[in-house]
Amino acid sequence: MAQPKSARGRVLVVDDDRGACEVLEESLAARGFDVRSTVFPESVPELLEHDQIEVLITDLRMGAHDGIALTARVVAAFPDVIVVVVTAFGSIRMAVEAIRAGAYDFLTKPYDLDAVVVSLDRAVEHARLLAEVKRLRGALEPAAFGGLIGTSPAIQRVHEMVQRIASLDTSVLILGESGTGKELVARAIHDTSQNAMLPFVAINCAAVPESLIESELFGHMRGAFTDARQAREGLLTRAGKGTLFLDEVGDLPLGTQAKLLRVLQERLFRPVGGDVELPFEARVLAATHKDLETEISLNRFRSDLFFRLQVIEIVLPPLRARGSDLLLLANHLVQRICVRLDRPRLGIPPAFAQALMAYDWPGNVRELNNAMERAVALATTDQLSAVDLPDRVRTRDVRATRATPDELVTVEEAERRHVLRVLEAVGGNKKAAAEVLQMDRSTLYRKLDRWAPRP
Repeated sequence: MAQPKSARGRVLVVDDDRGACEVLEESLAARGFDVRSTVFPESVPELLEHDQIEVLITDLRMGAHDGIALTARVVAAFPDVIVVVVTAFGSIRMAVEAIRAGAYDFLTKPYDLDAVVVSLDRAVEHARLLAEVKRLRGALEPAAFGGLIGTSPAIQRVHEMVQRIASLDTSVLILGESGTGKELVARAIHDTSQNAMLPFVAINCAAVPESLIESELFGHMRGAFTDARQAREGLLTRAGKGTLFLDEVGDLPLGTQAKLLRVLQERLFRPVGGDVELPFEARVLAATHKDLETEISLNRFRSDLFFRLQVIEIVLPPLRARGSDLLLLANHLVQRICVRLDRPRLGIPPAFAQALMAYDWPGNVRELNNAMERAVALATTDQLSAVDLPDRVRTRDVRATRATPDELVTVEEAERRHVLRVLEAVGGNKKAAAEVLQMDRSTLYRKLDRWAPRP
């Protein structure tokens, strides 16, 4: 069980001289460190295993034990622990050997306590920075789960639902406006299920003519209709025991809806023009941008099929409801487009971000992707320019600015707001924020320090 960190750092001292251990332990404790010590180098791995040690201070020569060898073992087995080596036999050669073995710093006896404290403060800061980076890397993994980029509560709820239902062999209805990523969610469900290695077969029901939709789904026999010169298997057969994704299922003709309902109920289907029924074994995922309950009231969608598909329902939020996810998505798309177009990475300046955030994005991620591709293609510097966005995006931004003249601010204030917005979007992760801003981390730290409120 992890123990709480002290304000200044948790330290383990190892030295075969018990008196030296006690002196250093007492001195460092008086300076605010949480200190343990041992005269048995062989006990160090066990102590590190059970205590949340941030820094190990080890003597270089301890009888039959070699401090440099101990350093190498600790660095290999406990990479989160920072090692500081001290010795009465200081030399350049030994210092180099200690650093090569993975030591963070090298000090000499007799101890200069002030120098030891300075070294420990740096070592503790380094240890905590490593721990924070490790934590944030883990925290950011769900941000791109299944290709769904975002940290907003709305998209995190989608992540959680996908993970909960992936292993269930039941129908799922995915609802959301056009361009919100409904197929991405369907693929995420499939890819995290036990059937991930089996086929994922998708059909856009709105893109197939009504006269061909049943042949596409069920297949047909030779001679079933004009031009059916040979038998053809349908998507229900191709899906096998994998996943069948019915995109825009709300556009299915009523006659096809009745046949699909029977397939879901009986798990059997008959190819067009065929006499033999075939088994259907795939999981069905369906999606639509339509309000199916309204379609039912207008007699354009069957209520029984709706309830068969809606065993589990996932509602995808529109981009305008996802807050600062917009900037994460924009940066992700920009960098991906830069790679595809073989262009250097481009940054997103405040004016560009302000225009993005002011627009409603009725076409959602699909529209955002098109706008980012246009901006990247037209960019002439290493920063994107708002003038290269589509007119509808820039016009909306201008109207919003004119409507609230009190929001007109200095360039410094615009930059501050932009940086803080990006920082919020990435959950406070300064490394990720620096990458989005195309800014050196040290520069970001200086700016944040300058903008921090003073007591």
